[in-house]
Amino acid sequence: MRFSLWLPAHLPWTELRSSAQHAAAARAGDASWRGLWLEDHFMDNTAEPNNGPRGEAFAQLAALAATIPDVRIGSLVVGNTYRNPAVVAKQAAAISDIADGRFVFGVGAGWQENEHRAFGIEYGDVPSRIRWFREALEIWTRLRDEPWVTFAGERYALEHASLNPRPKSLPILIGGKGEKVMPRLVAQYADEWNFWSTPAQYGPKNAIFTEALEKAGRASSSLWRSTQAIVLPGEAEKAAAMSRPAVGGSAQQIVDAMGAYAEAGVDEFILPLTAMTSSSEIDDRSDWFLAEVAARFAA
Repeated sequence: MRFSLWLPAHLPWTELRSSAQHAAAARAGDASWRGLWLEDHFMDNTAEPNNGPRGEAFAQLAALAATIPDVRIGSLVVGNTYRNPAVVAKQAAAISDIADGRFVFGVGAGWQENEHRAFGIEYGDVPSRIRWFREALEIWTRLRDEPWVTFAGERYALEHASLNPRPKSLPILIGGKGEKVMPRLVAQYADEWNFWSTPAQYGPKNAIFTEALEKAGRASSSLWRSTQAIVLPGEAEKAAAMSRPAVGGSAQQIVDAMGAYAEAGVDEFILPLTAMTSSSEIDDRSDWFLAEVAARFAA
């Protein structure tokens, strides 16, 4: 199993760059970070007043792609409702070019209602957002794979559009865990798949998505699978009581949890450090995890 970092989008650029550079250079035995991820939101999902700092994902990802070598750079995940999908494809292709093919285009249907309201973006209901997302996935994959695209859907329309210059690589990651429509979308369009989970939650969900792959005629190994959970060193009871997926306890307990993820089918665990407020705090936690947990799997 491989390991990556989810960095905070609210940090000033100088601190975000510092922690990204630190992570890209970090080593613990044979262990290193495979990738760096950023979320795509315009504000926090907390009680008002909700005016904390928040970067813009595409600008930050482009900056990381230009300044951080070797590791993958990814969006976790771009909300489809925020932008026109064809314009987003141009942005993603440009970042892929800057990153020399290291960019992972992570996408989702969009879910955070307060930022839609605050920024004047149509929210729709869940069925609408899923239909719009399906159209966007077709647009993204066709623009990536075809020289010209004409498309007429419920929400989006393209007329002889081209993604030129074309990216040398643009893997699409779908973030989602719904069991009705999402497995078919992942099987049809995704190179990678991600959702929050505990080890116990991952296995049953993975079985549903693997069955969808088989029905679509795809090998199970053709889909790279990643997950994330809050990691709380020394706090097993707090982790167990959290509403979001979390693992905690001693270093050995966290190693055991990572082993359980691997047995359930996870290829990559993404360590979320999005609540941290300084580059020094991020560096200390990421170094601890690399040395105490990830190094055990590299060996």
